[in-house]
Amino acid sequence: MRQYLRHPSDIPIVYRLGDLVADRNDYLRNIGHGGLCFRSNSAVPIGANIHIEIPIVQPEFKADGIVAWCRTQGNEHEVGVRFNGVEAEYSVRMVEQLCQIEHYIRHIRETEGRELTSEEAAVEWIEKYAAGFPG
Repeated sequence: MRQYLRHPSDIPIVYRLGDLVADRNDYLRNIGHGGLCFRSNSAVPIGANIHIEIPIVQPEFKADGIVAWCRTQGNEHEVGVRFNGVEAEYSVRMVEQLCQIEHYIRHIRETEGRELTSEEAAVEWIEKYAAGFPG
């Protein structure tokens, strides 16, 4: 079983290392039990305390963690974050689904030209995909 669920790479992520706020050009790559992975234009020091926000999901996901690893991939860096606490782990499950629903909204807009509200998209996504959702 995968430790991380692969997500569409169009989900923006914001992070803070102390007073440093990264730009919104960084994107979620994977999210799973106890942590996540994102792509960054900058290397992030292993062991650094990090605050993560995913602004497109409502309520906005916010969690604190520690940078577990950072790997260079061409001109980008993949950054692995381990979350602190049980509450953050519970929130991860909700964010997994919300990110999938947000991507579904974009996909339907691009492929079918339909504009869905979050509620409409959630109902459709649950009917089509929830049974196969890991976990």
